[in-house]
Amino acid sequence: MSDRYLLLSKATLKASSALMGVPLVRKIAMNFGDRAVGKNIEEGRRPFSPPQVMADQKQIVHNLFKALDRWLARPEVTRPQRERMLLLISKIWKGSGREVKQKFKETYGMNPPAFLTLSPSKRCNLKCTGCYASSAADTTASLDFDVVDRIVREQEDLWASHFTVISGGEPLMYRSQGKGILHLAARHPDTFFLMYTNGTLIDEQVADTMARLGNITPAISVEGYDRETDERRGEGTHGRILQAFQNLRKAGVPYGISVTATKNNCETILSPDFVDYYFRHHGASYMWIFQYMPIGRGYTLELLVSPEQRLAMFRRTQDLIHRRELFVADFWNSATLSNGCVSAGKEGGGGYVYIDWNGNVMPCVFNPYTTQNIKDVFGAGGNLNETLMSSFMKRIREWQEDYLDDAGGGSYHNILVPCPIRDHHGDMRKIIDETGAKPADEAAEEALKDESYYQGMCNYGAAVEASTRELWSREYSGVAEKE
Repeated sequence: MSDRYLLLSKATLKASSALMGVPLVRKIAMNFGDRAVGKNIEEGRRPFSPPQVMADQKQIVHNLFKALDRWLARPEVTRPQRERMLLLISKIWKGSGREVKQKFKETYGMNPPAFLTLSPSKRCNLKCTGCYASSAADTTASLDFDVVDRIVREQEDLWASHFTVISGGEPLMYRSQGKGILHLAARHPDTFFLMYTNGTLIDEQVADTMARLGNITPAISVEGYDRETDERRGEGTHGRILQAFQNLRKAGVPYGISVTATKNNCETILSPDFVDYYFRHHGASYMWIFQYMPIGRGYTLELLVSPEQRLAMFRRTQDLIHRRELFVADFWNSATLSNGCVSAGKEGGGGYVYIDWNGNVMPCVFNPYTTQNIKDVFGAGGNLNETLMSSFMKRIREWQEDYLDDAGGGSYHNILVPCPIRDHHGDMRKIIDETGAKPADEAAEEALKDESYYQGMCNYGAAVEASTRELWSREYSGVAEKE
């Protein structure tokens, strides 16, 4: 079936957009979409995948449709905004670019990545304790806009991928060749951008521009309530975030929150009061949780969520997903939603790669080692596809497959500990050494030389695996019946 039959026609799009303002029609449409995607998940189920893994994946999709329904129901959301969102959903989920994806698979023997994360600038107006990016206001580390624009264009053209994550630094501080992040979103109206931001620069004008574009959602960083957020991000930051929420609500822009979990706040950020505070009282549509990873400025193992806390976080997150039906995802604890690690482009599809402000191509935002630079690749006449074919990326994908599937027994390993750099640090260090990957910054270089860091990370991964082993065996079975 050609793409033109899969994508909504303009006439159908306008009619659908108008009907989405009718609650009953919207409910029927959301239920239909929910069931259709759920069916795709069932059809794409990997051999020997535990049934509960598929149940988790179907539930988070259901929650995403509920979040979308709540946003569409807001009186501030205009018909053009609904129209733009429906078009983007059509492109992302209805098979746009099948021929492109098939060509990629025939050429490289794998599916193209589902998305890409890009940090165009290291600049930031805050200086948060333990920042993974070591961002600062006075840095000049940025990619030219032409390079950023080409990366996104090739993502669309070569991967048929229409979902781009923007990180940093603070994305709204990015400026190059007279353009910024909102110019990038305007240049690529068929791509949906998720932007991680501290929120302090989202004034009414910025919010209105986002609403007009209709293809960008900000995930605003918080650490807890006002005290916890101001303690790490600077006095007055939380108040500015609340103002950003208000500006976005008024403009009808969907937004969520991003939370860094440490051993000090992990109980707070998953408490019922915290969740209600941001979802019910301040209008967040989703929450991303990133457990503190000891990389970047002032890295320390002391802030790591303990193995016991990590297990408790998993149970609480599962409750929010399955009982409260909220879109909540934990970058490490929610690996059942993605069949394990998604870095390095992931062999089975659904994966991603990361490109930073210097052009370094890395398997993941939290794995700061590289063998390629996108500026060098482009300069030599190459394209984005080449960033996936280095020995470094291939070895990580091989590790992912070996870890996920036990060919001898037909079983899944424990993907509650999915991450090579965090949960299997010894394995990742071997890959780094064998492929000659280089650290992307001074902090990453220091970590390579720090024997206590190496041993501490290895011990941490082993302890988390031990603490989650019984839960994985009992609730996910570990081995599913062969279909």
